[in-house]
Amino acid sequence: MTYSGAFEYLDSFVNYEKVSDYSYNASFNLKRMECLLEALGNPHLRFRSVHIAGTKGKGSCAAMIASILREAGFRIGLYTSPHLVSPRERIRVLDKFKIENSKLKIGDSKLKIGEREIEGAIPEEDLCELLAKIKPAVKEIQGKPDLGEVSFFEIYTLLAFLYFAQNEVDFAILEVGMGGRLDATNVVKPLVSVITPISFDHTDKLGSTLESIAKEKAGIIKEGVPCVSAPQEDAAYSVIRRTSRERGVSLYEVGKDILFEIVNEDQMWIHFYLCGLLGEYGNLKLPLLGRHQVINAAAALGAVELLSNYEVLISDSEVRRGLRDVAWPGRLQVIGEHPWIVLDGAQNRASARALMEAIKGIFSYKDLVLVLGVSLNKDIRGVAEELCPISREVILTQAPSTRAAEPEAILEVIGGLCPKITLTNEVEEAMELARKKSSSDDLILVTGSLYVIGELIRLMKEKVHV
Repeated sequence: MTYSGAFEYLDSFVNYEKVSDYSYNASFNLKRMECLLEALGNPHLRFRSVHIAGTKGKGSCAAMIASILREAGFRIGLYTSPHLVSPRERIRVLDKFKIENSKLKIGDSKLKIGEREIEGAIPEEDLCELLAKIKPAVKEIQGKPDLGEVSFFEIYTLLAFLYFAQNEVDFAILEVGMGGRLDATNVVKPLVSVITPISFDHTDKLGSTLESIAKEKAGIIKEGVPCVSAPQEDAAYSVIRRTSRERGVSLYEVGKDILFEIVNEDQMWIHFYLCGLLGEYGNLKLPLLGRHQVINAAAALGAVELLSNYEVLISDSEVRRGLRDVAWPGRLQVIGEHPWIVLDGAQNRASARALMEAIKGIFSYKDLVLVLGVSLNKDIRGVAEELCPISREVILTQAPSTRAAEPEAILEVIGGLCPKITLTNEVEEAMELARKKSSSDDLILVTGSLYVIGELIRLMKEKVHV
């Protein structure tokens, strides 16, 4: 099987990241995933795991846990979604490494972007080889009345589990795709579960209330498996706490059991202090900016500390180096200055509010030019209501994705929220226009969708300059 043939095969399955007209409860089926895994020798039972659900910060938290454990000398499997540039980014194996020059100058980031975001990604030949092993199992059960149709995400999750087992990872850090209760990753019994902040997203599938959404996310909580929760709204907390009690789970909460204090922040680092379950950690710094990333770091630390229950002890210096060296592109990422150019994948009101607060707190600039592209069925108005008030003008665009909302459709939702709105057909055009409209002391913010961010990174890798 060739690499192009592999993706022709993968694209023949329903991809719920690209379609929206489906029933969540009818389409997602863990029994189907369990049958596939059994046919493949249950690879998910051959490694230890940490399982992460939530609305915001899942990927960042996963990347931090992976970075800390990798710094401690472990081989780590990291499974995240969606991808920015290549689908191979979703499945990665990371060994301990040293960054030769961890203090990159901001001006260099245009050249460095893309060099490490797919470090450890599954090689094309391994993806093809493993997919060939998966095909017979899929063919055997595909379309059976009691099992239904296999999805792209399920097959990709199988690929991840097989690849991690083949590479004998010490730990797999697994990010839930959507929800939690019925997600394809929810077949593992992890050592620790983590729930990052819950807010409104996928409301047409997970429910229109925080309680219903939290119930789906809390579906990853397993009997006897300790859980760490980021700070939550009361409605979400009540569900998480009740589920933990019912399943005999020790629940540890950021803000109560795990504390943090931000010392200062600039355009390169956020400096902070953590008081965890096992000790205090001072003089920490993180290259992922914003208060919300410190919350993710606190949840990540709690998960790492709970591994001590399994005789996995991580030193404070390994925590420090792991957080310092974490790489997670597209999240409040600075790729240029004069003017500042900042990328972030915020796609709902809560994440846009966190982004707005971070931009206002970290950067000094004259005016902000907002480049905005949003996926279908996302909270377009919520994002705009948070970001338009701090923007001089907005440039609407769309990623080359079937899930992208057309600029005209975005305009219908946000018209009147910003004094000046311009429509473009593609990300490259939007960036060229943003540069023309910005002076050296302005800030260009590109946000609304990781697909938009991924397209910009792809363009930068091709051209160096957009």
